[in-house]
Amino acid sequence: MQDSSNHTIQGLVGEALRESTDLAQKEFTLFRTEITQNVQTLFMGLAMVVVAAIFAIAAIILLTESLVEWLAAVVESEALAALIVGGVMALIAIGLGLYGRHAMSKSTLAPQRTVRSLKRDAEVLSERVT
Repeated sequence: MQDSSNHTIQGLVGEALRESTDLAQKEFTLFRTEITQNVQTLFMGLAMVVVAAIFAIAAIILLTESLVEWLAAVVESEALAALIVGGVMALIAIGLGLYGRHAMSKSTLAPQRTVRSLKRDAEVLSERVT
């Protein structure tokens, strides 16, 4: 009788180990897949931002030149107009840079679905043990 209960316990422990190994492999596969998707999304977004920045720079150059010429006619001084426009643009650049730095600090590449799945698996395994 003792042999059969030991055999049963050994069988259960062996099955639990196999299931745990399979679960760990599946979780690692999910982790790799999610990280790959997050990195691909990040690079695609970065490429779009770079292209948008190129067009924005060209537009800003043209608009700035037009604004300086218009303001020079109003204040009757091209140097003063360039100084005013340049100062305003510098303030805008500083504000946007600070906002961008703040937004990037909130961004994360952490695999959130994998973390939730691991927590859920730990809860299920702890319930099975008890």
